[in-house]
Amino acid sequence: MSRRIVVTGVGGITPLGVELHEIWDRLVRGQSGVGPITLFDASNFPVRIAAEARDWSVRQLGEDPTRWSRQARQTQFAVAAALQASRAAGLPDARIDPLRMGVFLGCGEVFPDFGQFCQLTAAAAHHGTLDLEQFVGESRRVAQPEDNLVLEPAAAAGFIAAMLDAQGPNANFTAACVSSSKAIGEATEAIRRGDADVMLCGGAHSMIHPFGITGFQRLSTLSTKNDEPERASRPFDADRDGFVVGEGGAVLVLEEIEHARKRNAEIWAEIAGWGTAHDAFRITDLEPQGRAAARCMSLALADAGLAPEDIDYINAHGSGTAINDRVETVATKRALGSCAYHVPISSTKSMTGHLTTACGALEALICVLVLRHQAVPPTINQETPDPDCDLDYVPNTARQLRCRHVMSNNFGFGGQNTSLIFSRC
Repeated sequence: MSRRIVVTGVGGITPLGVELHEIWDRLVRGQSGVGPITLFDASNFPVRIAAEARDWSVRQLGEDPTRWSRQARQTQFAVAAALQASRAAGLPDARIDPLRMGVFLGCGEVFPDFGQFCQLTAAAAHHGTLDLEQFVGESRRVAQPEDNLVLEPAAAAGFIAAMLDAQGPNANFTAACVSSSKAIGEATEAIRRGDADVMLCGGAHSMIHPFGITGFQRLSTLSTKNDEPERASRPFDADRDGFVVGEGGAVLVLEEIEHARKRNAEIWAEIAGWGTAHDAFRITDLEPQGRAAARCMSLALADAGLAPEDIDYINAHGSGTAINDRVETVATKRALGSCAYHVPISSTKSMTGHLTTACGALEALICVLVLRHQAVPPTINQETPDPDCDLDYVPNTARQLRCRHVMSNNFGFGGQNTSLIFSRC
C-alpha cells in the first residue's frame, strides 16, 4: 500500500534571514541577499561578491556557541535548521520511537581553514621544495585530533541524530547541486518502504572561502559583476554571466500522514512525488537537449500521479549560467509540452545565490511556503529577454497565485538531475 508523506516542519538559515516570515517577506519583495564578501579578504580576487548568511548565531536557538565554534560553518547551518524544523514539527514534545526517526542530509565538501593551510605549507616549504615530513609535523602541531571529523560531510547528520535521538536511517548525499533534493527524495522513500515514520532531511553548505570561490571562478561559472552585487545574479536574462555563490541550510521534517495525524501535527504540505535521472554526458557540461532533466520531471509527475497541466508553479534550478538556463528551458518544454508556456517559473537563486549542495533543500522549503501563502516569488534582474529562454519566468514582481501542486528542479555538475513535487494537503 502506498504511503502518503507530509511535511510537518521546516527550518532554514539563509542569505535572506533565519525566521520563515522574514525569508518569505524578502522573497516576495524581490530583495537580494548578494553583497560584498566579508568572510575572507577577497579584495584581490576576480570575484568579490557572494550571498552570505549574515547576523545569526546558534545562540538564537538556545545553543551554546562555544560548543559549535570548531565545527564547520555548514554543520552549524544544518544543526540550526534542524532545530528550527524539529520544533516547528513539535518533535521535542512528541512520543516518537527513536528507532523510527532518521536523518538524511545533502552536505558537501568541507575545506580546511585557508589561513592555517597556508601557514602549514609555508612552514613546511624549504628552498621552494615542499618537505612532506615537516608538513606532517607542522600539521600535528597545529591541528587538533577532532579536526578530521570536522571536515567530514556526514558530521552534520550525525550531530543532528545525537541531539534528537534519531536512531533510524542516517546518511549524507554528495551529488553536487542535487545533494539535498536527493536527500529529500530518498527520505521520502525511506518512509514509503516502512524504514521510518519520521525523517529530517535537507542540507547545508558554504563554499564562500578562497578554495570555493577560486574553483568556481576557474570553471568560468561565476558572475563578475562586483560593482553591482544585487544585480549580479540574473537567471534567464540575456545579460547573465554566471551564478553567485550562496550559503546556508534548510531542513524539512517528513512524516507518514497517519503518524502525523495521530499526534495532531500541523501539516504544511505533502510531498507527492519525485524523480531523478543522470545525463551520462560530460562531467562539467549539461547534455544539450536536456533529456535527463526532462526525464526526472516526467518521473516526478508519474510518481505523483499528475499530468503536466496540474503543475501550478516551478521553482527552477536557474543558476544564471548561459548554458544551464538555456538547457533548462529546453528540458522544461520537453517534459511539459505546451503546458511549459503557461506555468509560472522562477529562480529564487536570483535573490539567495546558489547554495551549492544545499540549494535543493532551500528551494524545497520555498515551495512549501508558496503553497502556504498562495503566491510565487519573482526572478529578479530579468530585464533583457533571451530568445532561448522564452517561458514565463515571473520577472521582477511576485504574484498571488492559486497553487495546488508545485515542482522544484535541481540540475548539477556531473550530470545529476532531481525533481520534487509538493502539493497542498
